[in-house]
Amino acid sequence: MKVKELELHLPVDLGKQNALAQIREALMFRLPQDIRPLKFAVTNSNGSRVRCVLSGLEGDTNTVQEQSIFDVRLRHYERTSQFNVVLVVPTGIGAEIGGHAGDATPVARLVSQACDNLVLHPNVVNASDINEIPSNAIYVEGSVLTRLLMGTIGLAPVRSNRVLLAVSEHEDKLFVNAAINAVGAARASFGINCPYVLKLSDPLVMKVRFTDAGTAAGEIGGLRELFATLEENRADYDALAIASVISVPPEFHEHYFRSEGSMVNPWGGVEAMLTHAISNKLNVPSAHSPMLETREIANQDYGIVDVRMAAEAVSLTFLHSVLKGLHTSPRIVTDSSQLVAPGVISATDISCLVIPDGCLGLPTLAALEQGIAVIAVRENKNFMRNDLTSLPWGAGQLHIVENYWEAVGVLCALRGGVTPDSARRPIRPTMELSQQHLGVPPKFGSFEKSKRASGKAQ
Repeated sequence: MKVKELELHLPVDLGKQNALAQIREALMFRLPQDIRPLKFAVTNSNGSRVRCVLSGLEGDTNTVQEQSIFDVRLRHYERTSQFNVVLVVPTGIGAEIGGHAGDATPVARLVSQACDNLVLHPNVVNASDINEIPSNAIYVEGSVLTRLLMGTIGLAPVRSNRVLLAVSEHEDKLFVNAAINAVGAARASFGINCPYVLKLSDPLVMKVRFTDAGTAAGEIGGLRELFATLEENRADYDALAIASVISVPPEFHEHYFRSEGSMVNPWGGVEAMLTHAISNKLNVPSAHSPMLETREIANQDYGIVDVRMAAEAVSLTFLHSVLKGLHTSPRIVTDSSQLVAPGVISATDISCLVIPDGCLGLPTLAALEQGIAVIAVRENKNFMRNDLTSLPWGAGQLHIVENYWEAVGVLCALRGGVTPDSARRPIRPTMELSQQHLGVPPKFGSFEKSKRASGKAQ
């Protein structure tokens, strides 16, 4: 059993309704039957075809019984007792903000001030030994976040979790000892409950590669033994941290730290593939930290590195942020009858999704179908090449802004029930329609055309 990444071209017209249904149908004829999709994103869209990447679990005998990642349970309304925001910075896409070691944390702390709860994934706030997660943040793995937006699961807050650490064996005991000491530090410093450290006798095999679009991906082997052990001991833990070696060419470390931020983080893509597989298979919160291959790499002096990479340059285990995040990661609710239980957060409770502009993965497609407002931030440049304005958004659903400062302004407007455009000038004239024209789509005037051309909030 292994996780692999596929690059596909699909005949999908994202400008039409039911994009998820189109994608599912297109994949039926192009995806091998023994692969269960785990992660999906459109890297480039043009007219009636899309280029996409799909991570899938190969060789799982239970593939046909499992729920599809493309399943969506449409919400019928938005519950407005709270204003809850989902913040996504996809892993491995070279994001200018959040593409390295938790360097989107300031953005998360900023956005958290404009909402009641902020749902985010580890890539946003994991900074090796640092995790300054906002107090109102809900830390969930990427596939869990996606299923939340799809409406197929809910999130139940917890006071704390029993966090199991699974460590792959290493030729050098230094790194295994360091991981165990990281757990000890977490137990002594903020009181985490770790039932035990599980040493994996069958190591995970994680290899990095880059897609044709320039995003980070990889391949993972050795999962069958891992899943069997985790399922057998499932009663012992509530959340799972994993530490293992990710194989990259030796020169990658130096190239990465000396690139001044221009090289895509090579480790994040394959880490996301692993945690998607674990959370999807076991319905348990999970996160991964990479173990260094050798002492020579650990002792390498790269000088003063780019600020966005600094947290990685000063850590040996990269584990403490993972432990802190999983400490209070919510329980995953899969029983549909429990999605309306008091305290459970479901798609009905989500008010807005904030993404880098051009990012078109399942969270964005889910928001499109659910009628959830989306804010796309231009300043967070990345390798995804999609024109989000070409999708069939509802009126006032998509807002394209220049930066996260502006995004917070739009969030405050939405939270206050203020149409964002009403706070800007010029303000468009009030539209007049005669009775016989009702139901006929109005033609956009020069004001609307100028807004579309400038990409301002719709």
